Amino acid sequence: MGRPRATGTSPIPSVATLSFGLAISCFFTSVFSFVPSTFGGRVQPRTAAAAAGRHTTAAARRARTGTSMVATEPAAGLLKTVTVDLGDRSYPIYIGDGILDSGDLLRRHVTSKKALVITNDKVGPLYLDKTVKILEAGGVEVETVVLPDGEEFKSLEVLTKILDKALSARLDRKTTFVALGGGVIGDMVGFAAAIYQRGVKFVQVPTTLMAMVDSAVGGKTAVNHPLGKNMIGAFYQPQAVLADMGTLKSLPDRELASGIAEVVKYGLIKDSEFFRWQEGCMENMAARDAGVLAEAVERSCINKANVVAADEKEAGLRATLNLGHTFGHAIETGLGYGKLLHGEAVAIGMHMAADMSCRMGWVDQELVDRSVALMEKAGLPVELPKGGGMDMDKFLTAMAVDKKVADGELRLILLKGDLGGCVMTGEFDEAAMRATIQDFCDRQ
Repeated sequence: MGRPRATGTSPIPSVATLSFGLAISCFFTSVFSFVPSTFGGRVQPRTAAAAAGRHTTAAARRARTGTSMVATEPAAGLLKTVTVDLGDRSYPIYIGDGILDSGDLLRRHVTSKKALVITNDKVGPLYLDKTVKILEAGGVEVETVVLPDGEEFKSLEVLTKILDKALSARLDRKTTFVALGGGVIGDMVGFAAAIYQRGVKFVQVPTTLMAMVDSAVGGKTAVNHPLGKNMIGAFYQPQAVLADMGTLKSLPDRELASGIAEVVKYGLIKDSEFFRWQEGCMENMAARDAGVLAEAVERSCINKANVVAADEKEAGLRATLNLGHTFGHAIETGLGYGKLLHGEAVAIGMHMAADMSCRMGWVDQELVDRSVALMEKAGLPVELPKGGGMDMDKFLTAMAVDKKVADGELRLILLKGDLGGCVMTGEFDEAAMRATIQDFCDRQ
C-alpha cells in the first residue's frame, strides 16, 4: 500500500535550496568545533544555539551551556559543558576528547572513599584499567564488576550481580557507582544505584554515541522484562555525565549508526534547524568527523537537558522524546532482545510513526521522505528485517503494555505540522495505525 500525501500542511523547504549553505556550515563545524575563540585572553562561550544563529533567552532555555579551557586536562583541550537544570539536583554533562586520559573530572565527581565500577566484557578491556587507576590515584578504593554485553542481558538476573558485588564487598551508602559503557550498562547501573541501600551516588561515563546523546542523560534507569522493555526501573539522576569523544573511535560502525538514530530524533521532534544541519553533515558524522560528532552530541544534550529540566518525570513534554519508541520497543520485544540494536529499532519505529502521521494528514509526504533519507544516509535500517516474523498481533500485544498507556488508553508520539513538531496523543486514527503496521509487516 502506498503512503498517501497529506494536504493542508505548510511547505517544507527542499533540501536543494539548503544544500550549499548546509555544506558550508558542516565544513566550518568540522574545522572549528574544537578551536576556541579568544578575546582579551578569555575563552568565549560557544553554544549550539549560537552556532545555529538563534537568539535564546534564559527563560526559554534552562540548560546552561559553555566552553572552557581546562589547564589540568591538556588532553581534553576545549571542554564543552551542558548543565541539566534540576535545582539542587542539577548536574553537568562534560563533552570533550581525552576526558578519561586525564581523569580530573572523574575524580572531582567521585568524592567517596569507595567506588564500584561496572562495565561489560567489550568495554572493560579498553577502559576499565584506566578508570580504576584514575580513581585509585585519588585515594579511592575500587571494586569492579564486568557484565556480559548486550540488550539480552539487561535483566533482573544480571542486575543482581551488581548488587551481589556491592554487598559482598560491604559497600555502604556513601559509595559511588560508576557506569562505564553504553546504554545497557548506564541503565542497569543507574537502577542498581537507585535501589542499593535506598540510593547511592553514581556517575555516567558513556562510551557509545547512543548513551552520550540519550540514555546517560536524564535519569531514566531500568531493566527489561520478558513482557516489555524498560518496564522495571526508576527515575534517578547521576552526579555527572562524562562524555569522552575519544571512546567513539573504538565504537563499531553499527553502534555509531544506532546512536545517530537518537540524534535524528531531536531534529524531528523539536529542533528543525538541527535536522537541516544534519542533512548537510550526516556523511561527515557517519565518517566519524570529530568536530561534527562533538557538535551533534552537544546539540543533542542541549535538547535533552531542556526537556528533562521542564518535565523530569515524563508527565507530558518528556514523552515526546519517545518518538518511534512505541513501535521500536514492540519490534525489540517481538524479535527478541538483542536481534536489533536499540537505535536500529527506533529508526524503524520513527519511520512507522512518520508514515502513520502522514496517513492521518498530519505531515507532508516530503517530511517522511526526508527523515527516511537522513536515516539511510546514516546507515540505519528503516524497514523490518526480512524474515523477522513480526505481525499485527506481536505489535499490538507489545504496545498494550507500553509505558505511555494511561488508564487503558494507548498514547503515541506522532509528528504533526512543520518539521520539528510532534504530539503525544491518544486521539489518533486506529485504522491508520493498523494500516501502517500491516504495510511494514507485509514488506518483511
